[in-house]
Amino acid sequence: MLYKYPQQAFPYQALVEQNKQRGKDQPEFELLDTSIFDDDRYFDVFIEYAKADTDDILLRITAHNRGPEAAPLHILPQLWFRNTWSWGIDKDKPALSATKTGAILIKHKTLGEYQCYLDNAPVLLFCDNDTNTPKLYDSDAQGHFKDAFHQAIIHQQIDAVNSAQTGTKACGHFQFSIPAQSQVEVRLRLSRSANPQAFIDFDGIFATRITEADAFYADIQADIKDPDARMIQRQALAGMIWSKQFYYYDIPQWLNGDPAQPKPDPNRQHGRNKNWQHLNNADIISMPDKWEYPWYASWDLAFHCVTLAMIDPAFAKHQILLMTRVWYMHPNGQIPAYEWSFDDVNPPVHAWAA
Repeated sequence: MLYKYPQQAFPYQALVEQNKQRGKDQPEFELLDTSIFDDDRYFDVFIEYAKADTDDILLRITAHNRGPEAAPLHILPQLWFRNTWSWGIDKDKPALSATKTGAILIKHKTLGEYQCYLDNAPVLLFCDNDTNTPKLYDSDAQGHFKDAFHQAIIHQQIDAVNSAQTGTKACGHFQFSIPAQSQVEVRLRLSRSANPQAFIDFDGIFATRITEADAFYADIQADIKDPDARMIQRQALAGMIWSKQFYYYDIPQWLNGDPAQPKPDPNRQHGRNKNWQHLNNADIISMPDKWEYPWYASWDLAFHCVTLAMIDPAFAKHQILLMTRVWYMHPNGQIPAYEWSFDDVNPPVHAWAA
């Protein structure tokens, strides 16, 4: 993934004000229309993952200062557990903690133990993945809430993070001043087995995986002569792979609410998706993108699968079949449309896609 990160404050207000003044006959005032990227004052942040094994994942973040002057940059790769302990359903609270060697120990009842290794020993910050209810609702709750990293780094509220270095959300705080036209690199490794020499073979594994990926796409694209067309296709396929996400939605649980939370409005029982009480989604699913989602749109998914079959036919087949499982498809034969209304009509594209 490539993220273009401006070195100036993001121009939220300018985007709002300029677009307010434009009618329907005018183009939208875009980020590139502001001065935020003038003089190339931005960072190119490349994020790459590579697998050494099934339970051994490497992460490399490379940040390039494209500007004419040195610029500061904070990089905070994060680990967190999805907060299920506040719902009153899952009584087992997982834990993240710092080890004596500067790694992060990960403990979860179902997933087991992992260790996250961070190269060059950054400062480790910990908090809990809990809503800051004192700030939002003026409650008297005590704790280290999920906005702690922002509070500690931006507002210098050091006590926002847990000094005991434990919690359910953690990060490594890498801090740089990157010279003009220079770059820095951050390396992490998430592994089930202990690996005190986690970075000795790191670059070699990355180089091997890149070579393998190049060979894989070279075979698929053998009939495409135009190098630009090959690049565009590969980027498109990479985007589809990147947009796969875990999706969890249990309709009866949503209708009835969580035991440890306030009861939902009774009208929910008579609103959208009330006729889908068999539906229980808990799978990795192809999503249209990663910004607005996660939620699947089964019509889009059918088109995705035609393309995904080029590079991962097993996954594409699984996705089409998934929509017809008894815990997805309605007893009347209707395929679920999307989270906002599973009752919505879908064109009959799934048989065509299959």
